[in-house]
Amino acid sequence: MFKRLLHRLAHRVERVIDRLRGQRDRRRVIDPYIGYATPDHLVVRGRVLTALRRNKPVPDQSAWLNLRQMVSLFLTDEVVGVEVRARGVAALSDDEGYFTLLLPRGDDTGWVDVTVAIAGHEAAATCPVLIARADASYGVISDIDDTVLRTGAYSLPRNLWTSLTGNALTRELFEDATTFMADLSDGGRNPVYYVSSSPWNLHHFLRRIFAAAGLVEGPKFLRDYGIGETQFITGTHGDHKGSSIDVILAANPALRFVLVGDTGQHDAFVYRDAIARHPGRIAAVVLREPGPGPGPDDAAAMQQIAASVRLFHAPTFDGFAEPLRKALGAG
Repeated sequence: MFKRLLHRLAHRVERVIDRLRGQRDRRRVIDPYIGYATPDHLVVRGRVLTALRRNKPVPDQSAWLNLRQMVSLFLTDEVVGVEVRARGVAALSDDEGYFTLLLPRGDDTGWVDVTVAIAGHEAAATCPVLIARADASYGVISDIDDTVLRTGAYSLPRNLWTSLTGNALTRELFEDATTFMADLSDGGRNPVYYVSSSPWNLHHFLRRIFAAAGLVEGPKFLRDYGIGETQFITGTHGDHKGSSIDVILAANPALRFVLVGDTGQHDAFVYRDAIARHPGRIAAVVLREPGPGPGPDDAAAMQQIAASVRLFHAPTFDGFAEPLRKALGAG
């Protein structure tokens, strides 16, 4: 009861603050996110803010400066109730400034750029959308932290230090992850989606890291850490990943998927449950074993996965690509 009352109060206070800030500051910009396609629509996503925070780090800058720049990414002023338009379709930004436009889908496949404009303002942005190709053999859903991006998420102190004191030029991707994801993508034929508990404020930051390392691009399903009508601060890590997997599978009803993750944040539990919810849709699971490796509970979940689908697990992804392709019948 107390938590519900606190949630309602916090939500009302945040709404009042957001509306006051939006009324005082008349600037409007769009922070574009990577969208995706369903059989019927292009799902165009982004956020309306008063300003974009884009840091320009240098490789040898101090940890203190990195920390200040990382904190600045979270000091956003989102704007509520702003009308955005693209190709004749309109939508309003929600309580946290987010918007989603559902555009009619044409015959295009691959990457499509959609120009989104703010009604009554000159501000516009290009929102990229990935449309899975008709010749795709399967899709890939990958975690980010300690799966492709070296983070140390299995240890909270290590995670915080790495995340807050690095910058887009110093954060490291696993070399084996870059090669492995390229093999799975097969030159863009197979779509890749990323699911993470990182906040949406890091969307552009992650895109820069991925681009610098040459990691396969793909839509990201990140986490809202705001206070909404139906959530206090945020949903759980597992709930977010599980619901994102559900959305991606629903958007690609004809594809089976490979789930890629790690044992540091209990991805085995999330993937085991996804297999149970979607019989026949998950073709294989690949898990990195960072740090101390899987605990007893993770190992038990991995055994349950292996009883249903092909499971690959090791400290690295080296040597997985070829046996995985054979297991998938992809040649």
